[in-house]
Amino acid sequence: MFRLGVGTGYSPIRDRSLLTWSALWTLVTLASFGLVTAIIPNPVFGRGVPVEPFAVIVWLASAPLIGIVMATYFAPVPASGKLSARRDGTTIGSIGGFAAFLAIGCPTCNKIALLLLGASGATSVFAPIQPLIGVVSLALLAGTLVWRLRLRSRGGGCAVSQRGAAQH
Repeated sequence: MFRLGVGTGYSPIRDRSLLTWSALWTLVTLASFGLVTAIIPNPVFGRGVPVEPFAVIVWLASAPLIGIVMATYFAPVPASGKLSARRDGTTIGSIGGFAAFLAIGCPTCNKIALLLLGASGATSVFAPIQPLIGVVSLALLAGTLVWRLRLRSRGGGCAVSQRGAAQH
């Protein structure tokens, strides 16, 4: 059985603040990634190639992971009496989020892929590895989430306690 903290009694499921922030960031991620990559049809952004099924799966799977990871930075740390400014997992989580964005985006709309590979390279080289990028991004996000929740269960995290916030 997976346990976040030995003997801490902390459960993310019972942390209402974490759940609220998670829901908010999940919705923000779904909307922003969905609109910018044109998975959600809109008049501002378009796609040169149709949306692939793996892109929808990565989009729907990465949004809650990103949402919960982001919530660990914004929700107050459980009452531990400790103030901590640790940002463990930030780099890997950022890379995972960026990779998810690359995995779900249109290969011919990606300016970096177009500059490096040209239009034919974007479709023949970059597009086939997008599912792999998606799997790697989900693994990085899941690893970051486990790390952040373990840190949180031990009283660490980025959020300032209510007592600390009242002093500023």
